[in-house]
Amino acid sequence: MAITRRDFLKISGTTGAGVLFGVFNLKPIEAYAQANPPVWGTLTPNICPYCGVGCGVLVGSNGSGQITYVQGDPENPHNLGSLCSKGQNAGQLNHIEGYVRPAGVPYLDSLGNPYKANDSERVITPLKRGPGEANWTAISWNTALNEIADLITSTRTIDADMKCTNIAVLGTAKATNEECYLLTKLMRSLGIVYYEHCARL
Repeated sequence: MAITRRDFLKISGTTGAGVLFGVFNLKPIEAYAQANPPVWGTLTPNICPYCGVGCGVLVGSNGSGQITYVQGDPENPHNLGSLCSKGQNAGQLNHIEGYVRPAGVPYLDSLGNPYKANDSERVITPLKRGPGEANWTAISWNTALNEIADLITSTRTIDADMKCTNIAVLGTAKATNEECYLLTKLMRSLGIVYYEHCARL
């Protein structure tokens, strides 16, 4: 069903008036929040990893180093304690709520250090799916990087203006500022000019 601008304004106004005058009862939600307060042992000031605003966050963690809570930092001058929906859920970058890795099950990175994240389905090795194949196959980092380098070398061509116009890159909103910066530097060093971000599409 198509909604016109007039319909949208009517619905928004009605909803706002309902919340303002108590038509929609928010007390059960408030009661649940009060009965289930966040629990943490350590509260650490940090910066939200998403956009370039640099909102301050307070990250709560338990004795095992697992993030249990993220809230805005009221003393940070950028956001004064407020956070967007992505910042409010930044703790999900670290783990899935309620999952506990069984004791004795190793979960190490390439350097042998234990991951702080405890998502049992987290992908920790490169996966490859060849043309026409239905399943993904785990490959080593060296194999993945070498294949990517070979494909870039065989595909990349430079015109008279030292620009590469036959390779394009699409960024992601899930990347942090630092990751976006490094990706941009890499693409520019290769002469790639078609560099876009999903938030602009």
